[in-house]
Amino acid sequence: MQYGPAVRRRKLGAELRALRARAGLTSGQAARLVGWHQSKVSRIETGRSGVKPADVRLLLDAYDVRDPELHELLVMLAGSDEDGRQHWWHAYRGLLPSTYSDFISLESQADVMRTLENSVVPGLLQTPEYAREVTRAAVGRAPGGDDALVDVLVKVRLARQDVLRSNTPLRLSVVLDEAVLRRTVGGPDVMARQLERLKEAAHLPHVRIQVLPFGVGAHVGVTGPFVIFSFTNRSDLDVVVLDHLTSSLYLERKEDLHAYSEAFDSLQVHALSPKDTLDFIAGLTDGA
Repeated sequence: MQYGPAVRRRKLGAELRALRARAGLTSGQAARLVGWHQSKVSRIETGRSGVKPADVRLLLDAYDVRDPELHELLVMLAGSDEDGRQHWWHAYRGLLPSTYSDFISLESQADVMRTLENSVVPGLLQTPEYAREVTRAAVGRAPGGDDALVDVLVKVRLARQDVLRSNTPLRLSVVLDEAVLRRTVGGPDVMARQLERLKEAAHLPHVRIQVLPFGVGAHVGVTGPFVIFSFTNRSDLDVVVLDHLTSSLYLERKEDLHAYSEAFDSLQVHALSPKDTLDFIAGLTDGA
């Protein structure tokens, strides 16, 4: 169990170590190839220190890594685009917690995201009005107060939704506890628009939404919401994210990933089918 920046460094370091070994190089040989001291290579591989994107590219060239997708992913873990430009969320550095920035970076590069939500609609599916109400509550801003921070956080949340509109969109699977749909956030009008947004999203081919009805009773998800990020061709980079009030925890051990994947599969089995979920949401809309 680790916090965001540490888990990102560790994953990057472990992958670079594996690529070095695959190239048949010792850490000392790799260091000489790129003009470094051997200790720098060791610190990077063990995750004890961060690494600049330019240094990652240097190592990948030394290891003769030619897979463009792997190249892009590892440079992303170091903190920038392949051409050295900063990711869009870096413009908000200083305003976003580092764990949130790490979450966004994983979300932007993952192939699949599976999430259980017990309280609110996932950020990727929120309307602007709903997002504002949830964000205001999360940061403790009363209506009419200083909304500068709320404005920024809502803008970031809406920008995150681009991962569902890209040429190769994130494949999103969501299990929503019925309480999420029953909880009126921002009043009836805001909630009605949010329900319509969910129905629209459910028709996207890369989005799967299921409601876990109250009738299921106690279930494996009662302990809290979670997110599983998966990378189709790099399963060793998969990670589970648990959100808390003041921080997020990242779980990366194989046994943790297996346990949460099994939990999500179980939740999907007990939840309404996607079609029945649409009917359920439609019923709530008609009754609003």
